[in-house]
Amino acid sequence: MTPSEAILEKHRHRHLPIISAPAGSDAPDLPDFEGVPAEEILEWAFAEFGLDVVLASSMQDSVLIDLAWKVEPRVEVFFLDTGFHFYETIATARSVRQRYNLNLVMLDPVDDPAVWSEEGYKACCAGRKVVPMNNYLKDKKAWMSGLRRAESETRAHAKAVEWDAARGLVKINPIVEWSNKKVEHYIKHHDLIVNPLKLQGYDSIGCVPCTIPGNGREGRWAGSLRVECGIHQMHPAVADQPEPPAAG
Repeated sequence: MTPSEAILEKHRHRHLPIISAPAGSDAPDLPDFEGVPAEEILEWAFAEFGLDVVLASSMQDSVLIDLAWKVEPRVEVFFLDTGFHFYETIATARSVRQRYNLNLVMLDPVDDPAVWSEEGYKACCAGRKVVPMNNYLKDKKAWMSGLRRAESETRAHAKAVEWDAARGLVKINPIVEWSNKKVEHYIKHHDLIVNPLKLQGYDSIGCVPCTIPGNGREGRWAGSLRVECGIHQMHPAVADQPEPPAAG
């Protein structure tokens, strides 16, 4: 029995279901970890994928990093250094790397990336986040994020373990079920590093040009119809209408 099978066996008494892949899909059958603690989801992830599972962090806080590091201190964490981050976000990344002696990978934008004020938010996010991340993940088996259902309606149906069809990888969201209150409690109880902007009314923190204070994700791309940068798009991209350049 492999380590990951042992973890699944531990939950067998809970009738842990399996998410079956659709007919004709390349997706594997995946365990449905609904109601399973984040720590045990992480144990399964590292047992199943070893160090070929990597963790995405926006450096908004260090909750998922702390959880993952306690299971596997060698975990590789990647941060999308867009060139437009707040000073506080970069400072948070440095502090987190120092506290955990973290294996932190900083991903740069593509060559000559688009600028939001000229080509629009979509092109800017693509060249500074989506494409660098896609290139980085090509030789990985799985990736993890701190995405939570409580953050927005667009994330309300996310699962703890999903198939990222756009990249051909397993995606793991260990704290997907956590409420805002649970996140705050964990941060306080473990004295975690938090981006200082969180204390200034920024619930969600992205790049300077497209982030203002606000509840949930309402401060991101305010005044536009955009709600996600694209890194959590798990289905192959489909053609859509071009996004107009940002005003101003």
